[in-house]
Amino acid sequence: MTAHKYTNALIKETSPYLLQHAHNPVNWYPWNDTTLELAKKENKLILVSAGYAACHWCHVMEHESFEDEEVAEIMNKNFINIKVDREERPDVDQVYMSAVQLMTGRGGWPLNCVALPDGRPIWGGTYFPKDNWISILKQLADLYTNEPEKAEEYASKLTEGIKQTDAIIVNSTSKEFTLTELNTTVNNWKKRMDFQYGGSMGAPKFPIPNNFIFLLRYAVQTNNQDILNYVNTSLTKIALGGINDQVGGGFARYSVDNRWHIPHFEKMLYDNAQLVSLYAQAYMATENSFYKDIVYETTAFVERELMDKNGAFYSSLDADSKNTENELEEGAFYVWKKEELQHIIKDDFELFTDYYNINASFIWEEKYNLHRTITDEEFCKKHFIEIDQLKQKVKSWKQLLFEQRNKKERPRLDDKVLTSWNALMLKGYVDVYKAFGDHHFLTIALKNANFISKVQQNEEGGLFRNFKNGKSTINAYLEDYATVIDAYISLYQVTLDENWLQQANQLAMYTFDHFFDTNSKMFFFTSDLDRELVSRKIETDDNVIPSSNSIMANNLFKLSYYFNNKSYKDTSVQMLHNIKNIMLNYGAGASNWACLYSNLLGDYYEVAIVGDNALEATKEINKQYVPNKLIVGSTGKSNLPLLQNKYTPNSTTIYVCVDGACLLPVNETKKALEQLKISIQ
Repeated sequence: MTAHKYTNALIKETSPYLLQHAHNPVNWYPWNDTTLELAKKENKLILVSAGYAACHWCHVMEHESFEDEEVAEIMNKNFINIKVDREERPDVDQVYMSAVQLMTGRGGWPLNCVALPDGRPIWGGTYFPKDNWISILKQLADLYTNEPEKAEEYASKLTEGIKQTDAIIVNSTSKEFTLTELNTTVNNWKKRMDFQYGGSMGAPKFPIPNNFIFLLRYAVQTNNQDILNYVNTSLTKIALGGINDQVGGGFARYSVDNRWHIPHFEKMLYDNAQLVSLYAQAYMATENSFYKDIVYETTAFVERELMDKNGAFYSSLDADSKNTENELEEGAFYVWKKEELQHIIKDDFELFTDYYNINASFIWEEKYNLHRTITDEEFCKKHFIEIDQLKQKVKSWKQLLFEQRNKKERPRLDDKVLTSWNALMLKGYVDVYKAFGDHHFLTIALKNANFISKVQQNEEGGLFRNFKNGKSTINAYLEDYATVIDAYISLYQVTLDENWLQQANQLAMYTFDHFFDTNSKMFFFTSDLDRELVSRKIETDDNVIPSSNSIMANNLFKLSYYFNNKSYKDTSVQMLHNIKNIMLNYGAGASNWACLYSNLLGDYYEVAIVGDNALEATKEINKQYVPNKLIVGSTGKSNLPLLQNKYTPNSTTIYVCVDGACLLPVNETKKALEQLKISIQ
């Protein structure tokens, strides 16, 4: 057993990120009521430092400052030091991130914020080198000791600023939704689109899946070839790039350059979950076999490296791992020296180097991160080689590299289980099952859904946020409820098991009881059962993960049809109406809202499938790209409003309806699909 010179209160936590700091000389505490009361009792400033296990710069600051005894002495003397895993406690992270953004105009991790003993922030920033950090800490301690009235003034102004950023004003103008407005959203957005490399202009580049999910839908529904080309360019460049692990599958969080070449090497569950959904939907819309390959490679990575035997999914793999000098280095597990590659590949090396761009133009810190710049078809034309022959070679290269890479020390795994990220992955597997009909994906989806339902739900009907070491903890946030409801609705649409739909509805009712704000007609991020923070935030901006309110609004729109609930529909539409002006000006930050907006244009179909072969018919219809529909069905009688009086024994009938008005029922999926019009022109 390793003997440690220092051990602090984090040793009792389960978060891998917090445990990484348990033997720092800094006297860290977790965020809880006891710690917050201690700050008041000792009348000390609170230092909140938030990060996550896969964060490279979090590790750098830990090594430079938090492992340093000189720094620790200053921190321990003057502050109550609180370490926060931002993935476990996004509520805390959001409040102090808002403060830092107000003060500096930007944010990031590690997030460091100093607050009064009552939690109100007075100063903040992100990463600081050791000397800067020491200087700042001394100045803040001196300020609080000698000029407490100034600290109080800072806190009052900053807290008021945070509350103002959270204010949502109800849009009371008449509700009108037009294609002209949606076109305006996309036209404003186009100015920021990179039509050469995909994604947004410049660097860094984040593969924000929901942006492309909306734009794919928009392109198909409005027959906009320009936007469809942009989506296909983006998806192709991302998948060919170094942000996609060319050896083992799975996507890193973002690219530091504008060509998707060098990633920030951490692999997050939420990215891979949503990208699986995106590529599955893109395959359905385009039938591009390359997208299918990416889906299968990514899910293989997830199952191999992020899936627990209980059906749950782990959170992330670290950006850093040990290099040959036994030092933590970003990307060490994934990058190669040219001599290494030559030794592994041998005879095919010349072809290999051109395929993966092993040349001076793409060298990075004297190593290479494998990536491609052209498709297999283009490569075959260039080298006069048959596609099947190339695929066989690539498969062999990957196997050799995979075996060799596994001899290296692996990146650290964050094995906590987060409910919302699991729900995103669950939905990803449902989308893949829809696209390819492979029962393997449905089996995994069901196993994960049962884990969430049986393990992450509490006796009061609410959810837990976190699962680790056999124990569920932390009262869930709106993000957890919204993503689980969404996933359950999706799962119902492939299984026709009403249990999932009923659970989704029960969770929706729970959110109205504990999260809904009657003033703004939006939902708070935190439950009314949670300890009150500096501000109770309302999350509306769609980011790498869509905002909890936009997911919730989409959920309520669908549930309003399933349960004939006008109040759900009214709430959903009002939520969208509140955000509409933001969407028009900045579509990239409101793309999930734009998906809901699209549902209000043209026809939105309820496809009711009833009868003995309902599941087979559902599977066939789900394979087609029809974004403006929901599936409802049963193999027998059902009390769901959309299915009443539609069951006929010994027959399978398909009803295509709009707002309850149905076209003539048909018995063939082909005929039903002919009744579905995608266009919103």
